[in-house]
Amino acid sequence: MASLVTAPNSFLSGKKIESKDAIFISRLVSASRKILAVTAPTQSRRAPSTTGSVKHAMTMTEKILARASERTSLEPGENVWVNVDVLMTHDVCGPGTIGIFKKEFGQNAKVWDREKVVIIPDHYIFTSDERANRNVDILRDFCMEQNIKYFYDIKDLGNFKARLANPDYKGVCHIALAQEGHCRPGEVLLGTDSHTCNAGAFGEFATGIGNTDAGFVMGTGKLLLKVPPTLRFIMDGEMPNYLLAKDLILQIIGEISVSGATYKSMEFVGSTIESLTMEERMTLCNMVVEAGGKNGVIPADETTFKYLQGKTSMDFEPVYSDGHARFIQDYKFDVSKLEPLVAKPHSPDNRALARECKDVKIDRVYIGSCTGGKTEDFLAAAKVFHASGKRVKVPTFLVPATQKVWMDVYALPLPGCGGKTCSQIFEDAGCDVPASPGCGACLGGPHDTYARMNEPLASLRLNHKQKLPWEDGTQRRADLSCISVHSCSIGIDRLRYGPKGVSVVARKFVL
Repeated sequence: MASLVTAPNSFLSGKKIESKDAIFISRLVSASRKILAVTAPTQSRRAPSTTGSVKHAMTMTEKILARASERTSLEPGENVWVNVDVLMTHDVCGPGTIGIFKKEFGQNAKVWDREKVVIIPDHYIFTSDERANRNVDILRDFCMEQNIKYFYDIKDLGNFKARLANPDYKGVCHIALAQEGHCRPGEVLLGTDSHTCNAGAFGEFATGIGNTDAGFVMGTGKLLLKVPPTLRFIMDGEMPNYLLAKDLILQIIGEISVSGATYKSMEFVGSTIESLTMEERMTLCNMVVEAGGKNGVIPADETTFKYLQGKTSMDFEPVYSDGHARFIQDYKFDVSKLEPLVAKPHSPDNRALARECKDVKIDRVYIGSCTGGKTEDFLAAAKVFHASGKRVKVPTFLVPATQKVWMDVYALPLPGCGGKTCSQIFEDAGCDVPASPGCGACLGGPHDTYARMNEPLASLRLNHKQKLPWEDGTQRRADLSCISVHSCSIGIDRLRYGPKGVSVVARKFVL
């Protein structure tokens, strides 16, 4: 259980609070990119730094929105016009957004900045459904008309692997945004997808919006937003090797419920958070919306800056919560004492220990999604398969999030496995061949996509009835951490919730 502290007086006990005159970063992270603000301290027991440009103490989210609205200070509950740095849309919501933009601004209107609109087909790509394919055609026509710089198109559905055929295709939008350098500390990123909050891992304000709001942003570069109050999650302790960030966020959601962070910012700090890789941080921020959160943020540090090297040449300015910033609640966790978790049907907060679900029958397993289909997810899965030396007992499907992840699955050798790649280990274990990168089963999709044809145990972020439905429209799916899911695939063959068994979804991996 987390310990709860209200109205904290300082970031963490026993620390001195820095003055407003922050120490500016002493070196450039790269020759082509200049960081304009202070660097995050490298130790967990530290005073949060400030840019020195504010009138009173603010949280990270408040600072980002204050700068984006050209204000010196903001308080939760204020409504402000925010300047947007990046607007993202995809093939599901893009056509609707474009339609609203043209209706309200005119058929010949131009977007406010062609280099700040990012369009990524990813949801219904590898399908014969004519309406789904028409959506991509609409995006393609619009991007040609507007000369959009960042349109990650796919042209040859039959040969996605060929870089010459599809040099621009990426895959799942949230992971592609990070891999292509569109996520930068201190900025505002909005997207027509609820899991746009994934980008908060980079220390920026990122949240999902609807088509109407996106259409307005497309024409003006601005949006009216209410400043959210902030919950702080302090996670310390050495993370056991059997845990992943998926377990941490399931623990949090189980603590506060699916409505516990409704229209609130969720800020993650502590020594455990600082030890996480960028992909693991993305997992954490990706799922804040499952708790009702407006956005999730993690302070940018050397891990962030190193990830961004070579991905962007744009200047960015990280910000950090002030020492006396007001958080409405603190939740403290000793991560060393946590266990792998499962979110049982039909809600992400229906939390249970993975070991308590050993008798539930599993029908199929699916490893993928924006939270469970990253390179590190597949490496962790392969490590479990290799260590067990067993073959899977149920059909196990693999869907890398992006084309880069797909290539990593085939190219990166797993340490300590005699030079074998993930794909070789998966093949030895009897898994299905890695499929085309994309959203796959996550959203359900047309009749010929994953979940319409299969009944998997998965590593997605949601286990609602409307997500990943079976052909008869029902769904009995649990949500597991990746390691738990992989273990289910090779060992446990029972997780019984209904007459047809269960489709287990792990946000980190899907088995």
